[in-house]
Amino acid sequence: MGVNRVKYKRLLESLTNSEAKQKGNFVATAELASRLLCEHLDIDRVTVLSWSKDQNIQFEVARFGQQQAVNRPQHLAEMSTYISELRTHLHIDAADAVVDHRFVELRDQYLLPNNIGSALDVAIRINGHIEGVLSLERIDVAMPWQDSDIHLASHVADQLALTLATNDAYQKDEMLSLFQSAIETSRQITLLVNLHQETIEYANAAHEQITGIARDKIEGRSLRELAFFKQHPQQANEVLAQLCRGEVARSIFPLSNHRGEQIWIKFFASQFMSTRGNHYALVSAEDYTDIKHSQQELEHLAWHCNLTGLHNRTYFKRHLDRMNDGAVVMFNLVGFKRYNDTYGHERGDELLVEIGRRLRHFTEAHFHSDCIAARVGSDEFALLLNNESVAELDANIKKLYQQLSHPVSFGRESVDVRPAIAIVDISSVASTVSPLTCADIALQNAKKKQGMPIQTFTSALFDAFKDDAELERDLNHAIRGRQFELYYQPLKDLQTQRYIGAEALIRWHHPKRGVLYPGSFIDIAEQKGLINTIGAWVLEAACKQLYLWQHHDINLSMHVNVSARQFFGGNLYEQVWDLLTRYPIKHRSLILEITETELMEDIRYATNLCQELADLGVGLAIDDFGTGYSSMRYLKQFPISKLKIDRSFISDLNSSHQSREIVSAIIAMAKALNISLTAEGVENVEQEVFLTQNFCHQAQGFLYSPALREADFSNFIEMAKAAAILH
Repeated sequence: MGVNRVKYKRLLESLTNSEAKQKGNFVATAELASRLLCEHLDIDRVTVLSWSKDQNIQFEVARFGQQQAVNRPQHLAEMSTYISELRTHLHIDAADAVVDHRFVELRDQYLLPNNIGSALDVAIRINGHIEGVLSLERIDVAMPWQDSDIHLASHVADQLALTLATNDAYQKDEMLSLFQSAIETSRQITLLVNLHQETIEYANAAHEQITGIARDKIEGRSLRELAFFKQHPQQANEVLAQLCRGEVARSIFPLSNHRGEQIWIKFFASQFMSTRGNHYALVSAEDYTDIKHSQQELEHLAWHCNLTGLHNRTYFKRHLDRMNDGAVVMFNLVGFKRYNDTYGHERGDELLVEIGRRLRHFTEAHFHSDCIAARVGSDEFALLLNNESVAELDANIKKLYQQLSHPVSFGRESVDVRPAIAIVDISSVASTVSPLTCADIALQNAKKKQGMPIQTFTSALFDAFKDDAELERDLNHAIRGRQFELYYQPLKDLQTQRYIGAEALIRWHHPKRGVLYPGSFIDIAEQKGLINTIGAWVLEAACKQLYLWQHHDINLSMHVNVSARQFFGGNLYEQVWDLLTRYPIKHRSLILEITETELMEDIRYATNLCQELADLGVGLAIDDFGTGYSSMRYLKQFPISKLKIDRSFISDLNSSHQSREIVSAIIAMAKALNISLTAEGVENVEQEVFLTQNFCHQAQGFLYSPALREADFSNFIEMAKAAAILH
């Protein structure tokens, strides 16, 4: 790589801590930056150029390295392609600048006369506006730019931008005037509190706009006249005590405004001392009502089935994982798939809603209040019970079966319901096998029973489950025997209608059972500690393939799923660093996927690791978004570049208004956070049309292609390119 992390850090520290940088001397800082880059990177010349305010003229500020025969063209209007590329991607990295179309306007006037081989131009931006360019050049050498070169140049450009911003700062009086004007016109509440006298000395106009209380009613009055102190006295006094101790206080709390409506306020307060030694507190607050309601709605959706209103599988499993005793009761509807196929998904949904209603009413009437009822699959429902005696449980399960078995009426039509029920004693299996796995085993056996299809999990059933041990042994042989292969499912850009990436999906060529999909062995790999070895193989194979594609000018991104064990295993960063060193792929073209539920397991560790991976140039995506739990606060905390909408929301887009609303909300949220969005499991044109019209960025699914072997995938991409050219 171009420069190691230690030298990288030292270079940036030298620039950041320089006297020129601190004083806002842009010319001196540019000269220092040019020299440092030439000394630390394998380049021949560095130039810093500044653009005029009208964006028409550029002029050279500093240069270090070999002399040049001619200078860059001054008139920016003559370089529209170059400027457009720079504004879109913020940098242009050309391995062979003379043939690169992005430098076409500079070819004859600048590149050829100066014998420039490769060039890297990075935009110097302030507030999203390009103010100049940092240019790195190699003479007579055409070679690719490493990710580390691009990262370092980008950081240096950022420092140049900060220096330029400092140099152009307003005068002190003008800044004060602007600050006062901004505070007064801000939509956020600003309060100035005298902590000695506990009085409010200033309130801006936003206070009245949000609370309905005029500023003359609180300015100069006791702090305890605030609605916060009147409605939440204990919390308010704790905040006041924090401020008096010099601590920062922040909170979100509900208030009743002057109209009696409940609003939510989010505030931040800190102490400061005036030049005369008086202690004040600056309080900033905003109306958090809409965000709070949206967050509550999203959190409700994250934990509940949007069709039945019961808890979802994620919520159920989180609580199940904390229990060492009690019972799991699971049931599904025999023949539901056939019913769904015969009468349609809408009628099937109506049946599920009615079953959910019956289950809710039954649990409220017959089980303890801590009973959890959930929809854990398509037609699978489950109860998590505690403090139930064996006799009570058996009697209630029979009553539940009878309640569920009553025919369901749809107008004049009546449908017979045939539930199958499984019962698992958690204490007898929790230490060996997942209770849900045991419930699945018992449920399959219940469907085979004559008479009342109720089955309690037993050791006899467990013996059949031991077949998985054989699969585990085979899995160990598969790791050593190179029986794995990656298949690739294409990702389509819905706006350009081009294929822009692939998701790497593992397949196991089992010597006896044929091709096995991940669902048949990943859970066992997770349970037996083999997932890290498999995950490491997948990651390296995917990086190697991505490098080969890019080396042959097939510009795609590669999505790779990362399990929770692999993510939190402790060496993912080092593994990725090593792979990027051996396979120099393009910046952000490797995208690691992890589910939102797994991401929440350790917030602090996950945040740090995600940031480190992002600094390496790795994209990060939340997989199965919408099925787990991630609050807006945490979602903004991670450097996430993409969300992947879970296929469960896409599958019933055509039939479920709620799914359409949820998908629309997720798209709107992603747009607000400036995060890319991919829809999984797109299977028909109607789904694609809905997603395209609602400006979802990308999609994947059987509508386009299943996962393909590498050769078939490459042919697919080439055929898609050819078709695009013809159209």
